[in-house]
Amino acid sequence: MTKIHSHKNNLKILFEDNHLIVVNKRCGDLVQGDRTGDKPLSDIIKRYLKEKYNKPGNVYLGVVHRLDRPTSGVILFSKTSKALSRLNKLFAKDEVDKTYWALVKNPPPKNEDTLVHYLKRNSRNNKSYAHPKEVKGSKKAILNYKVLQKLNNYYLLEINLITGRHHQIRCQLSAINCPIKGDLKYGFPRSNKDGGISLHARFLSLIHPVRKERISFTAPVPRNDNLWKAVKS
Repeated sequence: MTKIHSHKNNLKILFEDNHLIVVNKRCGDLVQGDRTGDKPLSDIIKRYLKEKYNKPGNVYLGVVHRLDRPTSGVILFSKTSKALSRLNKLFAKDEVDKTYWALVKNPPPKNEDTLVHYLKRNSRNNKSYAHPKEVKGSKKAILNYKVLQKLNNYYLLEINLITGRHHQIRCQLSAINCPIKGDLKYGFPRSNKDGGISLHARFLSLIHPVRKERISFTAPVPRNDNLWKAVKS
């Protein structure tokens, strides 16, 4: 069920059926087109589907959720509008389990904890700011984390998102003095060689929008980074 195919665009497909396609996104890939004009992952997948199935005309692909450009990991797209509307409802109701892995330099205050902040987004600099109490225009953000492994001078954290806010994991970890490796925007002193950050969408689980059974996907960690290679996965 989770065979990985390679495509000439280095597309790592974790799962595909008539309704869904699930991909292991590389860091640096843009999910959906933006003002940079760079070719987004959605266009690469459309081309793959067009070639694979010899489809004439435009190929339908629905963007269900997003990952920040410097983040890697599992991301889901819909191949039909019916699946998209059902998936949108699941995500809107927080009925999707999402687990992330992050590499941080500083040890967190506790081995595991629930973080609650109020995040306020500044769209001018595309950054969120964490407040301990509600402020005007803020949204409540909740996540659970635990330390999975200690690597040479770094810690591997597993994060379960309870809410989905702009830059939530990056912002909340920074607020406890654990900025993610490579994340200059949220306080890490150096960038990663590939320009990404060491945040990986590891696991996604939800009810299939058509078959109504639970499906789960695990994305292998990036292999072009020695620190990720040291992770026991």
